[in-house]
Amino acid sequence: MSSLKSAAPRPKPPLLERLRYSVRDNWLHWVMLGLSCTIAVIILWNRMFIWIEAGEAGVMYRPFWGGTETVRVYPEGFLVINPFNTMAIYDARVQIIRHEFDVLTSSGLPVTLKLAVRYRPIFELLGVLHQRIGPDYPNKIILPQIESVLRKGLGVHVAEDIYTNKGHLLTTLVKNAIDEVGQKYVIVDDIIIREIVLPKQIKDAIEEKLVHEQVLQSYVFRLETARREAEKKEIESLGIQKYAENISKTMDDKVLHWHGVQATLELASSPNAKVVIIGGGKDGLPLMLNAGDWPISSSDAVAVPLKPEAEPSSAQRNLSSPVRQGGSE
Repeated sequence: MSSLKSAAPRPKPPLLERLRYSVRDNWLHWVMLGLSCTIAVIILWNRMFIWIEAGEAGVMYRPFWGGTETVRVYPEGFLVINPFNTMAIYDARVQIIRHEFDVLTSSGLPVTLKLAVRYRPIFELLGVLHQRIGPDYPNKIILPQIESVLRKGLGVHVAEDIYTNKGHLLTTLVKNAIDEVGQKYVIVDDIIIREIVLPKQIKDAIEEKLVHEQVLQSYVFRLETARREAEKKEIESLGIQKYAENISKTMDDKVLHWHGVQATLELASSPNAKVVIIGGGKDGLPLMLNAGDWPISSSDAVAVPLKPEAEPSSAQRNLSSPVRQGGSE
């Protein structure tokens, strides 16, 4: 019975206790292991711990598991990845690149174009962009494509057409360049032509020609204005002539006599002082004038018949001057 008890296996110590014993007995090995891990973390820190900043996106490359991930694009944030993998960080914001190049016109004259290109990569296609083109895509596809379109379009025109943007030439070519570059995994929002540089003599000659053209247009405008003003005056004179003809046809003696009667009645009904002038002729109408500073009141004015009953004598006609009549004859 005692032999069976002595042959029974001894219980194992707890895990922490065994670890303590192992560290105590093999402390040098543990120190070397810790140093190795620390050095490995320091060396591989940038490959294991990835920060994707605001406005950026990441594309993963797995050398042992399928290569570039073209389907998934990693958004902003903190990532811990396998140190054997590689994360490419792209700026997904709108960016601006300045560029200038020379173009030969149809006459062989060099013209320098200074551009500002505003662009951004297509977020969903960053994996394909990284696999087929790479991070240097502005210098590989954007600028060469823009140069190609502008060189082909401007090479068949003279310098003056380019400098003055004749017929919206530059506007059309810029639109075509934007459309073509948009087929290469990026979006070009706008191409701004900052400056067109010509040789000084050519530039001065073009500007002088433009000034003379503007002066000529001002003369043409003045002549057109004078011609229209003459037409206006001619139309006005014809209107006045026609009006006079119409008035002469409608204003006969009876109408004039009726207007005279109306004016006389209005003057007679006025409370102001008046001077009565006896009109001459058979149907002469009296004309009443304001007495002004004369010492006469409204009660001193007398009404004269509009149509005398008998023909006045020659002596009475000679007395057809202003008459003042008082209270008694």
